[in-house]
Amino acid sequence: ADSGIMNVNLNEFETSLESSVCSKEEQDNAVWKMYMERRSLILQFLQSDLSLHLLEHHQKKVELLKKCYYYIEVLPAHIILRDQNHVMLPTGIFQIIDPWRFQRMKKMGRTQTEIQLLLLSDLLEQLQRGREELACYAETCDMVTFLSKWDSIMQRLSDLSKLMNTFLSLQVPGKLYAKHRLVSHADVRGTKLPNIRLFLSTKMPVMFDRKESVAHKNWANLKWFTENQESPFEQYELHFRLLKHGTQTEVGQSGLVAVTSNTCVVQGLLPDRSYEFTIRRAETYALVYEQWHDTITLKTKTNPVEDSSACEPE
Repeated sequence: ADSGIMNVNLNEFETSLESSVCSKEEQDNAVWKMYMERRSLILQFLQSDLSLHLLEHHQKKVELLKKCYYYIEVLPAHIILRDQNHVMLPTGIFQIIDPWRFQRMKKMGRTQTEIQLLLLSDLLEQLQRGREELACYAETCDMVTFLSKWDSIMQRLSDLSKLMNTFLSLQVPGKLYAKHRLVSHADVRGTKLPNIRLFLSTKMPVMFDRKESVAHKNWANLKWFTENQESPFEQYELHFRLLKHGTQTEVGQSGLVAVTSNTCVVQGLLPDRSYEFTIRRAETYALVYEQWHDTITLKTKTNPVEDSSACEPE
């Protein structure tokens, strides 16, 4: 009987031992599974929302935005005014905007643009650092460390998602808020003005076509383009200057040519000299910010040495 009781107790002990071992294995498996799922979640975020390819794309976008031209856009562009005889006359909005007040708004627009571009650069750096931090957690941390830091990792991921949304929203120029009326009451007495809204708008940078821009002996043909379709009446300024003066008599070797097309021929250049050409959009009343202009250096051809023997038949 005693031996029977002992056998039963021994069997129960072995069974409970097996179940505890099984439970430990299950716990380890569950922890490993949780680790793999959470790590996969971070890796997926790094490969999609915060991928290297995406950050490189945004880096190029920020560089492009820094080269753009920024303008104040006023809506509505035209309004209807009554004259003394109550005749309705369409008038351009700039004709009734106070010039001094508009200059103040241009300064505000420039400041807002500068701040926006600085913020974009700063946010991009934060996103790049955040990506490196998350990648470090996912790729170099051991399982225990990774799981112990999970709450802070998730908070970091959430913060980076918000940063990305802010970054994307800042890529589009926003409204300008006027603290003072832009139109004097004396200018439009008796006329009800519509709500005047101000926006910042952009135009793409102008870049030389480096294959098509060539210099000859005493003239050069320059060609340029922008990334989007331009108006056929877009105005540009082509600046040129001689880089190295050989003698003091080489004066007047610089200038500006106003052009309404995307090509220009510059005449009267000296042979065997280097010239610097710069292209920019012509300045308009509404321009508030421009920091970058494309520049190209071309060397004119030398005077060919007269060689009579070259013309003689063999």
